[in-house]
Amino acid sequence: MLAARYACVLSLGLLSAAALAQTDPPPATAEPAAGQAPASQVLVTGKRPGPGLWKVSRDGHVMWVFAAYSPLPQKMEWDSGRVERLVAQSQEVLLQPGVGVTVGWMGGLTMLPSLIGLRKNPDGARLRDVLPADVYARWDVLKQKYIGDDDDIERFRPYFAADGLLDAGLKRNGLSKGYYVPEAIVKIAKNHDVKLTNTAVSVTLENPRAALKDFKSSQMEDVACFTKTLDTLEGDLDAMKLRANAWANGNIAEIGKLDYAERQDSCNKAMMNGSFARNNPAFQNMGERGRAAWLKQAERALAANAVTFAILSMGQVLGPDSYLSDLQAKGYTVESPK
Repeated sequence: MLAARYACVLSLGLLSAAALAQTDPPPATAEPAAGQAPASQVLVTGKRPGPGLWKVSRDGHVMWVFAAYSPLPQKMEWDSGRVERLVAQSQEVLLQPGVGVTVGWMGGLTMLPSLIGLRKNPDGARLRDVLPADVYARWDVLKQKYIGDDDDIERFRPYFAADGLLDAGLKRNGLSKGYYVPEAIVKIAKNHDVKLTNTAVSVTLENPRAALKDFKSSQMEDVACFTKTLDTLEGDLDAMKLRANAWANGNIAEIGKLDYAERQDSCNKAMMNGSFARNNPAFQNMGERGRAAWLKQAERALAANAVTFAILSMGQVLGPDSYLSDLQAKGYTVESPK
């Protein structure tokens, strides 16, 4: 009998450690203040349609592409009616690209103790020990503003401390990471018995305990990611709200005018350029491999199905370097929503 397997899927370009780190308790977050967010941009509320869908076609076969986005207004309710109709007509839904990490059943059990402290700096270092003094001073101000007293987060690696701060900052400013939208699409597909296809690159850890031990002792090049997070919370909140509103209202032109990938790019590089990734060939070139894996699945689905539905992030859809530009270069017709 085949052994059961554990799997965790991450956003494209990240290692399994980011998901496994959720076993540590999350940092405390401050409750939203009365009257909501400090930033001046007013967020939309109520039922909103989100953006239209991109249409990829060739020889009578169609793939509808939904662009997920984060963050979104907390008090927005996504109107999924249009998406539900298209998913119901589809033969297959392609899930978002990522990195799928698997370990054997026994390996999964034996590595559980190793997960403890995964997010913390090696050798008990604190943030003030690993950050430049001016960057730490900025962190301390924002931490008091959005998190408050929490000594445990001071021991986190900058990458994970930044993520905790961002979560708290978004919440205080009326925003959420919006993960419920792609989760709702998965639920719709299941309700209509539509096939779900994982497009992630699969990495198998033969010795997960050793891999986790290596990660714990390795250094991450994550100061740039940390600093970009501070920049976002200090000066980009109004722009984030504009983008969240634009997605909620389906205003693709407005989203396209604003740069929103800078922090994500820096944080992806923090994982991919760290010593753990450099020392483990299975985790190298994940961005390129993930893109190639998705394109392969997309072409297969377009050839096999009359109608396919796919989920990508907005950053993977817009711009000359988008995944859809690769399909267009291969002769597929790509139409943007109006």
